[in-house]
Amino acid sequence: MSAIIVSDLRKRYADVAAVDGLSFEVAEGEVFCVLGPNGAGKTTTVEILEGHRDRTGGDVEVLGFDPRHGGREFRERIGIVLQEAGVDDEFSVRELITLYRGMYPRRRAVDELIDLVGLGEKADARIKTLSGGQRRRLDLALGLVGDPDLLFLDEPTTGFDPSARRKAWVLVDNLRTLGKTIVLTTHYMDEAQHLADRVAVIVKGRLVALGTPDELSDDQPDEALISFRLPAGVPATDLPDLGPSTEVDGPQVTVHTAAPTGTLATLTTWASAHTVDLESLRLARPTLEDAYLRLIGEPDGG
Repeated sequence: MSAIIVSDLRKRYADVAAVDGLSFEVAEGEVFCVLGPNGAGKTTTVEILEGHRDRTGGDVEVLGFDPRHGGREFRERIGIVLQEAGVDDEFSVRELITLYRGMYPRRRAVDELIDLVGLGEKADARIKTLSGGQRRRLDLALGLVGDPDLLFLDEPTTGFDPSARRKAWVLVDNLRTLGKTIVLTTHYMDEAQHLADRVAVIVKGRLVALGTPDELSDDQPDEALISFRLPAGVPATDLPDLGPSTEVDGPQVTVHTAAPTGTLATLTTWASAHTVDLESLRLARPTLEDAYLRLIGEPDGG
């Protein structure tokens, strides 16, 4: 079953096509990630799905509703976690969740939500005393208070340190086990790689790629990346022929190759014969970030 069906979605502002013929579906229980550079049309698309923005053309169905006409019944079944949410800092965590909970006919228990988002020790703390990461956890609790079938997460870990981001990922994984459908926007490629069942890449309002993170990563012209550092006194000109896609930046050497086994064998045979120790030797397959940069037309590392 599909939680979201989008067909030829279009949104224009005067002569500008912010969304230009998008079509895709999101399955029930799926974590679906929308990627794209700034101005690509991600926010406009998600706001149309949420029912907060009208479309110029095309068809949209979310949980069986047209979101612009869904009304209260539709809104009671979705949860939205914005990148920034304005709340009264004088409330405690428990008080604010209790207040929001009263607005929904289908409600999750307050203490259950507090534990789910990891705020048990801060349940009675004033919101103004919370850290940035703790406020984002509270935002997530507010998005879940009505036990939604579909949750929209907008940049959920922006500003988090690495430890807090990992904890947030565990939380999203837990929501997946509850059967929730999640639409996620993020600028962190490792986050999309870890969390998403499928990824849609949007550029200039158009869908340029759709698939699992592994499918997008594997669909690369260069199948592998070999990198290493040459020791002092060994010039790159002494290296064997490793192919035309060999880049040298001082002692750092990077090789893009479609035949990683053969290229690596050539390199290590040469190093052994010349008693050369290749520091930081690494073989890596293309990542989702590599695929994303190619799809949006930006060179690797740009």
